[in-house]
Amino acid sequence: MAEFVTVDELDGESERRVAVLRIARAPMNLLNIQVVRELAAAARAIGEDPRIAAVVVYGDERVFCAGDDLAELAALSTEQATAVSADLQHALGCLARLPQPTVAAISGYALGSGLELALGADRRIIGDNVKLGLPQIKAGLIPLAGIRRLTGLVGPGAAKDLVYTGRFVEPEEARSLGLVDEVVAPDDVYTAALRWARGFIDGPARALAAAKAVFEAGPHGHDRARIEWSELFGTEDRLIGTRSSLVDGPGSAEFVGR
Repeated sequence: MAEFVTVDELDGESERRVAVLRIARAPMNLLNIQVVRELAAAARAIGEDPRIAAVVVYGDERVFCAGDDLAELAALSTEQATAVSADLQHALGCLARLPQPTVAAISGYALGSGLELALGADRRIIGDNVKLGLPQIKAGLIPLAGIRRLTGLVGPGAAKDLVYTGRFVEPEEARSLGLVDEVVAPDDVYTAALRWARGFIDGPARALAAAKAVFEAGPHGHDRARIEWSELFGTEDRLIGTRSSLVDGPGSAEFVGR
């Protein structure tokens, strides 16, 4: 059992549902090695569950994640850091590897490795009082897992500014940069994320997973799209979707997730 990460499944007894993956390490939800590994393990289990249609990643109403556990990092030797770096880097990218659409519901702060984790989500919704940033440079470090994803979202110039300065980003700048997708009132963060996630409960799960795989392939996405597109012809949803669109028009299909 995880100590600092929880997973709740919503929408009752419906065949497909939303999972809420929560960071629960009060008071600031700092990420240490244990928490990051627990997040990766929970994400892996979610990804293997065909009942899960979409995922909300959340901390609580006060804070998403205030960053790295610097007390733990300060005690690491070079040898210890080398031994865990690949594992942590892979784990922090766990949201991007999920086959389901994923949204980070961000309250309070998303800093350091917390923001790196959120960068792997398909969508980021924040409150209009949230602070975001990658302040690792101020501790003599760099982001372990977020630089490539950050660059893809905001471009190399803005990414270098954020990483080199370690400065905080206010909500409106974050939205204008493309760092987040939606800014809402603080009390609406979770409900807005849940509303977005629930939109996929009746969606074509295999096609959504295929699209995510192409996005995650980055420079190799063109080749990956060819593979994913072809394999979808062996799914029930493709058959249902094409036939339904021919007869009743787009948007009429009742997908089964297979």
